[in-house]
Amino acid sequence: MQRQIRCPHCGKASTVYRNPTPTTDVVIYTPERGVVVIRRDNPPLGYALPGGFIEEGESAEAAALREAWEETGLEVELTGLLGVYSRPDRDPRQHTLSVVFTGRPLHPETLRAGDDAAQAAFYPLNALPTPLAFDHADILADFRQALAGKRGLAGLQPPVPLTPAPGGEA
Repeated sequence: MQRQIRCPHCGKASTVYRNPTPTTDVVIYTPERGVVVIRRDNPPLGYALPGGFIEEGESAEAAALREAWEETGLEVELTGLLGVYSRPDRDPRQHTLSVVFTGRPLHPETLRAGDDAAQAAFYPLNALPTPLAFDHADILADFRQALAGKRGLAGLQPPVPLTPAPGGEA
């Protein structure tokens, strides 16, 4: 969707696009411990998968790794692409499009809450906390289907590190 606005300084018309905002989420899983779920410290409150907004100049894969680290303290190896979730109502704050990855923690014992997570813990897939924010219940249902062999995962590109924008910092 687009609309025209006028610059308040020069009066020149400019086009503004209203597109979904790109985000990423990670289903961090080990068969022994379960899946990592955080308790959100900011609205919308509830429990969620680690994830967040993709920054300018950052790949979805790099954003997934960064968000996992910031919110859980875990170094994660991405193992597949579960799917892309883009329902306009998936986030009550704005229309987002999330690239959802699966991953495994390299050192699960280092799990800790960080950034905007008030708590981070492993939960068995059959005993998840509620309420789950966003569409994360749907994402985890799809993940259960993948574990059962009823849904495939897509392959991955190697993550590209964040590069600074021209004249800015990373």
